[in-house]
Amino acid sequence: MTRGKFPAVAILFLAVLACACGASRRVEAPAGTAAAARGPEVWENDIAEFIRLDAAAFPPENAILFLGSSSIRMWDLAGSFPGLKTINRGFGGSYISDVAHYADRIIFPYSPRLIVFYAGDNDIADNKPPAALEADFNEFLRKIRERLPLAPVIYISIKPSPARWALWPEMREANSRIEASCARRAGCRFLRVDAAMLGRDGLPDPALFLEDGLHLNEKGYSLWTSLLEPLLK
Repeated sequence: MTRGKFPAVAILFLAVLACACGASRRVEAPAGTAAAARGPEVWENDIAEFIRLDAAAFPPENAILFLGSSSIRMWDLAGSFPGLKTINRGFGGSYISDVAHYADRIIFPYSPRLIVFYAGDNDIADNKPPAALEADFNEFLRKIRERLPLAPVIYISIKPSPARWALWPEMREANSRIEASCARRAGCRFLRVDAAMLGRDGLPDPALFLEDGLHLNEKGYSLWTSLLEPLLK
């Protein structure tokens, strides 16, 4: 009887071992591989929080709407642009396509007079090719022009950072593609920030970043503010 049961036990053990090994391989897979496959629904909680904030105190109309990823979310807009009506609807880790997906909930209800947009950094980090960013940006603009035909759009170029410097060639290509798309459309302005963020050695200036080498510190945001402010006026 013992000999009869052993093969079944052995098979069960091997099956469990195989599953465990498979799970290990999934954990060790490059983060970008998994992230690139995820959909915009991962941000539902963030969007729901925006809706909750709107219900508590709806933002003023004809404000400047800031959209995009964590570089927008972490920006102290009130401190950087005193006297201007601003709305911050950045959610960290988002792609260009994520912002376009949620346009009905985080753009159009506010009837903004101007849109400032920063995204694309995470797209490249999660293995999206530059051509995909161009297509996503074109879709974003298409949606804006359908509902807000007169609202100017300012796209802040993908920034060079110490943490993602190895990805800069792809980011630079994506910037060039998006800049060309913007140039073909009325009311779209491409704000290039990379030259101002590079040091004399041609590398990203670490003095502009937090310790993670990715997100801007107060000096970095001060630089962005100085570049953007003339366009807002």
